Amino acid sequence: MRTIETVEDLKSWVRDMKESGQTIGLVPTMGFLHEGHLSLVEKAKHENDKVVMSIFVNPAQFGPNEDFDRYPRDLERDQQLAASAGTDIIFAPSVEEMYPRETQIAISAGAQADVLCGAKRPGHFDGVLKVVTKLFHLTEADRAYFGQKDAQQLAIIESLVDDYNFTLTIRRGETVREADGLAKSSRNVYLSETERKEAPHLNKALQLGKQLVLEGNNPLPAMTDYLNEHVSGKIDYIELHDYPTLTQELHDEAILALAVQFEKARLIDNVIINLKGI
Repeated sequence: MRTIETVEDLKSWVRDMKESGQTIGLVPTMGFLHEGHLSLVEKAKHENDKVVMSIFVNPAQFGPNEDFDRYPRDLERDQQLAASAGTDIIFAPSVEEMYPRETQIAISAGAQADVLCGAKRPGHFDGVLKVVTKLFHLTEADRAYFGQKDAQQLAIIESLVDDYNFTLTIRRGETVREADGLAKSSRNVYLSETERKEAPHLNKALQLGKQLVLEGNNPLPAMTDYLNEHVSGKIDYIELHDYPTLTQELHDEAILALAVQFEKARLIDNVIINLKGI
């Protein structure tokens, strides 16, 4: 495995791969890898000749009071894990390399960013679209892999690719969970011992809500009561939307999603519900 830090070196490698007819799978990350990221690498390895993982903590998607400076970083550890999963190239640019000058053209995530996490993080998904657009062009990937845990991000990126005729395909990866059901996240390291014991109740609340939705009931009151009883963190939101449009009118699939703010970590989780009963 090779680590590339500059745009020019990445473009040179991509050019060589394309000239030899190799397909490229891209796994965008902000590092501090866990099994969820590695499952995406395994999926990409199965479907492509080469796998590029980007490791870049993207300042464009962090707000003024968010945790950019303390976001966990450990490149050496990430390199070992990425290599063990079969990654061919790590692209780990500096902020200056990725954004050498102030960007003049802005990309807006639109109405899909006005619900769930985006409602309280203005500009966050604009920053996500900014970095993935650059990564899609730089890697010339045939397929890019994103986890369902960040389901709003996934839906918005799928819209970007569809609306603007990107040539790559977005591939979804299922949420990877701990044995007790907690969705794996780089931010889980910030949970206290007590909070870590409480955190699996987020998924339990979602499963309760899913059953209520399938029975034709409003899941939000029961989920709110359940979480208030079982976790010390503050509920940020519990919402039900169509998926992937994120509108209020439900069709074939729905997303039931929640966010809970613990003392030092804000955890999100969701479940996609097939409303057709198949």
